Amino acid sequence: MTTQTRERGRVEGIMRQMETSLLDGTWPPGSRLPAERTLADQYGVSRNTVREASQRLAARGLLQSRRGAGVYATDQLRAGIASPWGQLVADHPVLRNDILEFRRVLEGATAYFAAMRATGADIKRIRSLMRELERSHDCDDKDSEATADTQLHDAIAQASHNTMFLHLHTSILGMLREHITISGTDVRALGAEESAQLLIQHRAVCDAICMRRPEEARTAMHTHIDYVRTNLHE
Repeated sequence: MTTQTRERGRVEGIMRQMETSLLDGTWPPGSRLPAERTLADQYGVSRNTVREASQRLAARGLLQSRRGAGVYATDQLRAGIASPWGQLVADHPVLRNDILEFRRVLEGATAYFAAMRATGADIKRIRSLMRELERSHDCDDKDSEATADTQLHDAIAQASHNTMFLHLHTSILGMLREHITISGTDVRALGAEESAQLLIQHRAVCDAICMRRPEEARTAMHTHIDYVRTNLHE
């Protein structure tokens, strides 16, 4: 095996590892990658190998080099599943039931696996966002509450550590975020009782995940989605 062949193999191996970090959410869209030297030490290769792997991923649109600012993950993976259908679903309230059915399946699964696989850092973030959701609710800050709501659902998906679930979630994240914001805001607008129920449901999901109870987490998420669906239909 020639030196050139070995180097090509090393570059491809590093590309696979970097792709994994993009897929599993280690480097979410818009995030800055660690410095070349850091990655070279992490992977046990030269900086040139890391640089070539980064350049190849950039050529595929997965990374973007910004002069003087470093290398960043793009949203190419998210955009890869985008279509006019996604925009239609986001724009037409009549399709809410379809979205809720989809969310029930996807988010029930992500809650289940999050309870199984969440790291200490994942649990810390979920708890932090739950506290922010509670703070926003207590202050009657509807905008902040909606933001914390969507971020909490994102964090749960991240904590599932299932590459396909996470990729699917992030690929349609814009649509899901808009739907979570709109549906949550609409239900909260029904009254204080409905708003309080949403908070209780989110707390039940988070508690089950943090206590590593997968079945309870999935059931709690299903209960939450079903409650939203019932209230929006009414």
